[in-house]
Amino acid sequence: MAGSIGVILQFAAALEAAPQEVAITFDDLPSNGPLPSGTTRPDVARSILATLKEAKAPEVYGFINAGKLEKNPEEIEVLRLWREAGQPLGNHTYTHMNFNDNTAAAFEENVEKNARTLKLLMGEKDWHWFRYPCLWEGETLEKRHEVRAYLNAHDYRIAQVTLDFEDYAWNGAYARCADKKDEKAVAWLKESYLDTAAEYIALDQKMARQIFQRDVKHVLLLHIGAFDALMLPRLLEQLKKQGFTFVTLE
Repeated sequence: MAGSIGVILQFAAALEAAPQEVAITFDDLPSNGPLPSGTTRPDVARSILATLKEAKAPEVYGFINAGKLEKNPEEIEVLRLWREAGQPLGNHTYTHMNFNDNTAAAFEENVEKNARTLKLLMGEKDWHWFRYPCLWEGETLEKRHEVRAYLNAHDYRIAQVTLDFEDYAWNGAYARCADKKDEKAVAWLKESYLDTAAEYIALDQKMARQIFQRDVKHVLLLHIGAFDALMLPRLLEQLKKQGFTFVTLE
């Protein structure tokens, strides 16, 4: 495993000769994954926002599921903090609805319901960016085309993803290990998180070149979880070493 990671990191280092641009985005606001004891959702948001400011990252869209506020209304504070920091919000459906398991009409209704909260929080700022939950755009072309037409008619632009390493998978494990005060396990989680990010991002860059025969501007998918917050400074530094500069989603 260590040998293969070494090869990946060498490949990633070689890419530095061709600078790349990436827009950072976060899904599932106001919450993703369980929290370690003593940590709150606003704590996670404050940490992420402080890191983005320190890294001088431009506008970072947070894609919201406002339906989570029905069970935990106090988490509206996360969305307020995001806006107070000058960061924009976008639409991720009201309940993180799985489009493949629902009709186009039900999915569109879920998108519209989420828009009500976006309008209140964003005002005249641009909130017409949409990201499909799980990046699933429908299991039939008919459904895909119907929702695409709906999004277009409502002035949405789709926030596609080109860089993704399933970062959310570490949040639950981190909460469990942190509560057990298992420092060895947490250290392994940190190492595996960064190694996996380097491996997947290098492979995603390679895949983009194979498809488009050139470098493209990238969009990175992250989630608003406790371990993401902890690791974000090191992740952003690693991205810089891989030759990335940060740009807006637009």
